Amino acid sequence: MTNPETKARAGADMPGAQAAPLSAAAEVKTALAGLMQDLTVFQAEMKQQLQATDERVTMLDRKTAFARRPALSAAVEAEAPHQKAFDAYVRSGDESALRGLEMESKSLAVNSDGGYLVDPKTSDMIRSTMASAASIRAIATVVNVEASSYDVLIDQNNADYSWTTEAASLTETSAPQIERISIPLHELSALPKASQRLLDDSAFDIEAWLAGRIADRFARAEAAAFISGDGVDKPKGILAQAKAVESNWSWGRLGLVVTGVDGDFDSASPADAIIELVYSLGAEYRANATFVMNSKTAGAVRKMKDADGRFLWSDGLAAGEPARLMGYPVLIAEDMPDIANNADAIAFGDFAAGYTIAERPDLRILRDPFSAKPHVLFYATKRVGGDVSDFAAIKLLRFSA
Repeated sequence: MTNPETKARAGADMPGAQAAPLSAAAEVKTALAGLMQDLTVFQAEMKQQLQATDERVTMLDRKTAFARRPALSAAVEAEAPHQKAFDAYVRSGDESALRGLEMESKSLAVNSDGGYLVDPKTSDMIRSTMASAASIRAIATVVNVEASSYDVLIDQNNADYSWTTEAASLTETSAPQIERISIPLHELSALPKASQRLLDDSAFDIEAWLAGRIADRFARAEAAAFISGDGVDKPKGILAQAKAVESNWSWGRLGLVVTGVDGDFDSASPADAIIELVYSLGAEYRANATFVMNSKTAGAVRKMKDADGRFLWSDGLAAGEPARLMGYPVLIAEDMPDIANNADAIAFGDFAAGYTIAERPDLRILRDPFSAKPHVLFYATKRVGGDVSDFAAIKLLRFSA
């Protein structure tokens, strides 16, 4: 009787003592397996939802790209009332929404001379198109002003100096001379027209059409004025400035480098004129300098080689990168003159320092349904001015002996 009792107390012959732990381990194992299965299912569902979301975003991006719609932004809601009011005015001549917008927001939507401010989206489209055009605007300094003129203050860096010792008396040195250049703003206008039937078509994107027509005309007019404008009711271009041969240069005139041959480069060493033009510009300007010429001149220049037979011209390696001449970018401006006798066909300089464009940021439209029936005219106006602001920053190459 003693042995069985001892074994029972030790638990050797009690199967229930081992059965309980085995059952708990099985339950934990089953629960973990179920949790892993649920996580796997949840992960698969999340992947499926993310894939569907990516497909939808891709589809919306493609629709936006094909329709050439602007990117979504927080400013869209703020611009929507102006855009809708402007669309109603352009299509049907309904001015009530624009006048109400002016009274509510005090945004000066109505011009005292007639016409209405273009909505911000259309104005941005016009501005970006003009900035990307082949014009000096792309490399010059552009400032927005609210006045009828803009004053540029130029320090000619002619302050005097002297060396001295600790005990020596100091002598007064001359102060730097500040030059004030006033750039008046002139009115630039365009007059595109469209039929009323076309305007009544809701599928016709009137904002994009207007922006394209206005930007094209404004860009052409500006590009010509910034090169050769005489300053009378238009900006004053670089070729309309007073000029002097580099050896006789003084402030108020643009420096000239001559090729030594009438209407052509020197056939013996054609690259010498380009090299002389580059190094006639001060070192402080060369770091940000650009060549400006038209396509015909570029065609002649890109054939030039140095003494070792290497081309001076090199095309851009990346998309959108400008071609380079002697390491400096080249802007092709078709309003520059062709190579001819006494023609200043190539300009070189730091145009960001040398030429300033001042403009009012607003663009106005006046709808005229009467002057060209059955068409509707759109009288678009803006104010812009331009002039040389640093005469030491730009040099010209003249094809003359």
